[in-house]
Amino acid sequence: MATAELLLLRHGVALDRQLAADRCLADEERALTAAGRRRTAAVVRRLQALGLAVDPLLTSPLLRACQTADLAREGGLAPHRFEVCPELAPGGDPAPLLERWFTAGGDGGGRPSPWRRLALVGHEPDLSLLACRLCGAPPGALRLRKAGVVLLALPWQAPVPPGGSGEARGWEAALGRTRLSLLLSPRALLGEI
Repeated sequence: MATAELLLLRHGVALDRQLAADRCLADEERALTAAGRRRTAAVVRRLQALGLAVDPLLTSPLLRACQTADLAREGGLAPHRFEVCPELAPGGDPAPLLERWFTAGGDGGGRPSPWRRLALVGHEPDLSLLACRLCGAPPGALRLRKAGVVLLALPWQAPVPPGGSGEARGWEAALGRTRLSLLLSPRALLGEI
């Protein structure tokens, strides 16, 4: 059996904060730029080509993250499921969300299902802090670029089924026992360095 994995994808390049403010747009309304959409789509295609498809994909509710998740779905990286989760908004606490997915194998809505590679689309510094926590690294030990990706190997086997298998799989069981498999900037992923 393969190891269960968690893929963290930072949203692509979005409209500059000051420019958004000048246009009276809230932070939540900042969209991906045209260049950000192209680069993110290229990253998604590369991840798909590397065999890193995910199911399910969970995303922050902010526009730029939802657009990144849409690109992942359109590009075939996340063909089956897409869920907006307020816990992935900037400053949110993903622990309860991950506890539901890690222990029950599902969203807690009565529809748990097996998964092998779970993806989160979100923001910095939240995604890097989450990766550091899971790996037992000090905060700030890694940083995700826009449209960058982290792949973490969780300390249990996949697929993660609904219900229990006797294997400790909760949030607490993953802390400090998760292994960093990949940390790639878009430049490295796309062979631009």
